[in-house]
Amino acid sequence: MTAKERVRQMIEWFENAMPIAETELHYDNPFQLLVAVILSAQCTDKRINMITPPLFEAFPDARALAAASHEEIFEFIKSVSYPNNKARNLSGMARKLVEDFDGVVPSDIDSLMSLPGVGRKTANVILAVVFNKAAMAVDTHVFRVSERIGLTTNSRNPLQTEQALMKLIPAEIIPKAHHWLILHGRYVCKARKPDCLNCGLTGICRHYQRESKD
Repeated sequence: MTAKERVRQMIEWFENAMPIAETELHYDNPFQLLVAVILSAQCTDKRINMITPPLFEAFPDARALAAASHEEIFEFIKSVSYPNNKARNLSGMARKLVEDFDGVVPSDIDSLMSLPGVGRKTANVILAVVFNKAAMAVDTHVFRVSERIGLTTNSRNPLQTEQALMKLIPAEIIPKAHHWLILHGRYVCKARKPDCLNCGLTGICRHYQRESKD
């Protein structure tokens, strides 16, 4: 089975099994989502959703966050992974957002990646979720699931996975497909032990077919 055929059947299955697929991070506007995604690196969405309400109440916009000290920000986020680095990134991001973009989250990848703490994955999340652009954010779940199913073959890094998926998946589906793959990896195709018995993609999954033969 080719990767194109796998993608076609995958889309068909997800459209039926998961017609609504959205980020599990809680946010009310693009600025809040940007903050939440920066904080979510190597941390669970559940933890981020616990700490962001008081953080957003204290710093409701980029100008408020830009005016805060590193220590003030740290107090709100100290329970997440790498709080010192993330506090610095949030502070720097907010200041640059105010200075260069008048406090408005930009809608192109180069501008987003010019912000402290914003790498390609985070930028693509914002483009897909906020602006509904054809941007494929590749986190550990997307990277793993794509390789297991057979959408990619021997991808060496997230960029290779992103480029492969962008070629295979129709542009209008990409924002939703990003969430399909993340949620599937988070709850079914888990890192240590994929739950193949409760997976609707075993018919096209390269990993499952290999394991079944052993």
